[in-house]
Amino acid sequence: MNPRQITVVGECVADAFTEAAPAANELALRVLPGGGPANTAVALARLGTPARFLARLSGDVFGRLFRAHLEASGVDLSYAVDAAEPSTLAVAELDPAGQAAFSFHAQNTADWQWAPAELARVDLSDTACVHTGSLALIREPGGAVVEEFLAAAAPRATISIDPNVRPLLVRPETYRARLARWCALADVLRLSADDLELLLPGVAPEQACDLWHAAGVRLVVITLGSDGALASLDGERVRVPAVTAQVVDTVGAGDSFTAGLLHHLGAHGLLGGRLDGLGLDAVAEACRFGARVAALTCSVAGPNPPWRDQLEALTPAGGV
Repeated sequence: MNPRQITVVGECVADAFTEAAPAANELALRVLPGGGPANTAVALARLGTPARFLARLSGDVFGRLFRAHLEASGVDLSYAVDAAEPSTLAVAELDPAGQAAFSFHAQNTADWQWAPAELARVDLSDTACVHTGSLALIREPGGAVVEEFLAAAAPRATISIDPNVRPLLVRPETYRARLARWCALADVLRLSADDLELLLPGVAPEQACDLWHAAGVRLVVITLGSDGALASLDGERVRVPAVTAQVVDTVGAGDSFTAGLLHHLGAHGLLGGRLDGLGLDAVAEACRFGARVAALTCSVAGPNPPWRDQLEALTPAGGV
């Protein structure tokens, strides 16, 4: 079955990675196009899901880089906004395990300035799922506009949210105050172990799933790094192991996992409503597929998710 379109709403971020400089008093940066929602849209398109990205793209040097990257990956930008504001920049430092710590340059940048009219014009008649999250859902003034867009989309599309908590820019208590509202809007909630610790410090993943189910979301998936992923569907749970990879860095791995999860569900006709007909076995299959996509993303530098043919070379018979 060919998957239906997934519409992604959110930010593009210029991810700048430090490199060796020719002199001791210089700093060299290598800039790659990133941002959680943009990474997910790119991964979806490369996997073969028609992916449309709703973004506010600056006309600056970074915005031009984003547009070229998205279009080269096959992402539909027909509803992207040409924004007057500058692009968001994040400078990443990698630890020995490839984990990135970011510092953000995000004041008054294009990504957070959504106006209601910019999203009200979007036609969702061909969209099976709307995915969003990260900073575009929490930073004002645009965050409230994106929430209203989700509420309007919910009657006709599956809603997926990845909080992608960034405590350097938004305090965790701000996310906590909105999370119950997001759970009431969402059908799918995907987050990392780091997100869980920031949102509910000391709370076990299983207990967190139950809290979020009670708030309204049917499917919760918590990715646990090398420990794989925990998925909970209406309180029924399954654990899926991680896929072994030679890790260059982990940037974009969670975004790629989400794309793999949604692509697999969509390819099996399970998106477009309230996840009716979804069972735990199908959830486990989708998570295993997402883990393979994430592993390949970790094996290369930066947020560079795999293309479908790269994945097929490593995917067992019966994979999507």
